[in-house]
Amino acid sequence: MAEPQTTPFDVVEFLAKAGLGRTIAQLKPKQTFFAQGGPADSIFSLQSGRAKLTVVSTNGKEAKLALLSPGEFIGEESLATVGGLCMATATAITAYTALRIERKEMVRVMHEEHSFSDLFLKFLLARSMRTQADLIDQLFNSSEKRLARILLLWRSLVSRENRNR
Repeated sequence: MAEPQTTPFDVVEFLAKAGLGRTIAQLKPKQTFFAQGGPADSIFSLQSGRAKLTVVSTNGKEAKLALLSPGEFIGEESLATVGGLCMATATAITAYTALRIERKEMVRVMHEEHSFSDLFLKFLLARSMRTQADLIDQLFNSSEKRLARILLLWRSLVSRENRNR
């Protein structure tokens, strides 16, 4: 008896379409994906537009953690624990489209689809390395060197977005 044929998992298609546990979110500038202290129950795969990730201290000082572009994920802290809280606020800078993936669906696809797990792990490692580089930059470089680095990173981001159009 022949085994039923299954179609291979397509990561690009999974991240492009709504489905079980996945919805498309359209945000206007200044609208939030999620807010610091709110429930961490979803991961967002950013599809178009720009966004920022910020955190506010108890005394009201805001820090920008990252500028986000298409192809990135946000809300990954929701995978750490069930019923956890968001550590930061994600806000659209321009009109934005993202795929909202519920925690349960994200866990399922990570366990079942190795191509997706590989993609997500590469993203997490790149984000971790970028965060570490930002921390080192903050600790050891002058404000002029930090500004130059930010401008180069911004230029690289804009160039990458223009190539993807």
